[in-house]
Amino acid sequence: MATAADTGNTRTSVWLSVRPAAPARRRSGGGAFGLDLERITGATVRLLDTEGPAQFSMRRLAADLGVAAMSLYWYVDTKHDLLELALDRALGELRLPPGGPAAAAREGWPGRLRLLACGYRRLLADHPWVGPLAAAYPNIGPHARAFDAALQRLLDATGLADSGRTGAHLAVWQFLHGCGGTARRVPDGDFGLALDVLIAGIEAKAAADPAP
Repeated sequence: MATAADTGNTRTSVWLSVRPAAPARRRSGGGAFGLDLERITGATVRLLDTEGPAQFSMRRLAADLGVAAMSLYWYVDTKHDLLELALDRALGELRLPPGGPAAAAREGWPGRLRLLACGYRRLLADHPWVGPLAAAYPNIGPHARAFDAALQRLLDATGLADSGRTGAHLAVWQFLHGCGGTARRVPDGDFGLALDVLIAGIEAKAAADPAP
């Protein structure tokens, strides 16, 4: 699967690649210098927070961990793998609304959508690199899929027809990365107003074109 982060060569997402397991001493967390994939991914998130993706390199990460850069390749094939892993790790910080469509309908999907949107906005503020990486890499890690499933459950509760749900999904996604992102970050009040307009539009579409 090619991604926007590539330089002309087709690469496979880390979530789709099959990589031989690391030696047992490393799988158990007892590798050289106590390295394991969890520690490496956590360090990647911290480095991206402080320096951003443009400055990220395996050599810089290895220096932060106090290891040789080559030791990182026991766990990943490329730095793109680590960027994908870090992206999904950050998405795991989101608190997703529990329950299925029935719960969303019972509690009111607009309020749950507001919570989800505001939580994503805070995530982008805490990790400004998430927006650019989410646009550059396939969002198919476990936390990305959990976020999308939560959004789909909310949209199922709106009463929209199938085509309307597809459009609403795209509108919400574009809203989160445009109005919610830090590149064009708007004041909280303007963000809330824009979110109200988005929700009102979804409600109007559902009323005009309800699901069978």
